[in-house]
Amino acid sequence: MKGRTTSRQTLRGGALIAVAMAVMNVTTYGFTILAARLLGPAEYGALAAVMGVLLVVNVLSLGLQATGARRVSASPGDLADIEHEVMATSYVSALLLGVLLLGATPLITRTLNLDSWVAAALIAVTVVPLSVMGGQAGILQGERRWGPLASIYLAVGVGRLGFGAVALVLEPHTLGAMIGVSVGAFLPVVVGWLALRHPDRRRAGRPGRTAASAATRRWAPGGVLRETMHNSHALLAFFALSNTDVIVARSTLPAHQAGLYAGGLILTKAVLFLPQFVVVVAFPSMSRQGSGRRMHMLGLAMVLAIGVVTVLGVAVLSSLAVVFIGGPEYAALQGRLWVFAALGTLLAILQLMIYDVVARQHQRMVFVVWAAMAVLLVAAPFLNSVSGLLVTVVSIDAALFVALLLASLRTSRPVETQMVAEAPVP
Repeated sequence: MKGRTTSRQTLRGGALIAVAMAVMNVTTYGFTILAARLLGPAEYGALAAVMGVLLVVNVLSLGLQATGARRVSASPGDLADIEHEVMATSYVSALLLGVLLLGATPLITRTLNLDSWVAAALIAVTVVPLSVMGGQAGILQGERRWGPLASIYLAVGVGRLGFGAVALVLEPHTLGAMIGVSVGAFLPVVVGWLALRHPDRRRAGRPGRTAASAATRRWAPGGVLRETMHNSHALLAFFALSNTDVIVARSTLPAHQAGLYAGGLILTKAVLFLPQFVVVVAFPSMSRQGSGRRMHMLGLAMVLAIGVVTVLGVAVLSSLAVVFIGGPEYAALQGRLWVFAALGTLLAILQLMIYDVVARQHQRMVFVVWAAMAVLLVAAPFLNSVSGLLVTVVSIDAALFVALLLASLRTSRPVETQMVAEAPVP
């Protein structure tokens, strides 16, 4: 009876998160379309470059979320202590990253050829609330509080589209857009703060735990801050791998073919993000002893099923898929769009495998991901067509999936969370 209740709650939670993430992605995409129309190609190119940097540095937020979710799920009885450690780490690491990016403002301005250094500085401003939000979302995800977590996801999309749209109308340039993005980034933090403010969280942690000892534990083996760095490293490796092919296309293919490949990747990224709710719902269970293996395999089956349906849909409705990625100018891709959809499915499966690596804290497997990216870079000079690059990327990603799956099957999950905070305090 209890198992059925848990299953129903998981299904309801999955549906809620799926809807919230769909709204978040649609509103984020809406901001992108609005910016492209209001700014024009040249100015939008600058904004896209700035948002690309923000996407990369946002791996800290994802790392904090994964750390919080894994620890809460693995040791739910220690919620008060874990929440304190995760949020303290979130504030410290967010400020450190913000200061680091602020110091890199001149370099970012020159590299991206920005007209204003303030636009580059706003990356530092934006990353602070986004990182704090990662810690908040991780705690809620680990507790399986799907309603508040869905509210955070909704606030991310609504905040970016709402404040971004107002800023673009008032100041239609890159700086204006980034002001809107920065202000909107604080909305999910407010939602997360309200979600974590209920009475049972005010109980004190274990006696004898001073601020100094907490700071020591964060950096010790198994400490929250060190784990966050490892988790962020794993997610950074995945983001690097999943975005290297467009750089290879730009540097090795003729301009027209590189543009076609980039257009096909619009569909790939849409398919990648489509089953992302499965990762969010499955990850807490993947982090727990006993249910982790079963949930991992169930998650893989769900992602694969969604992907197969999508690939078949693209193959049958390829003419509509061409409209989705940009219209008649991309008609040459129509017969190969199902392969781009298959690549998106493969990347979605790899994303779940990366989260399995995080759940098991099998940190050495991250270097296998970097090795896959290195293979693609080595093969790059020999690729001279869209089809050749596409087949190569699919082959490398498929081989990586097999390697990660074999490692997962051969490695047992940790019996409990490796937390230095569990050691007796003298």
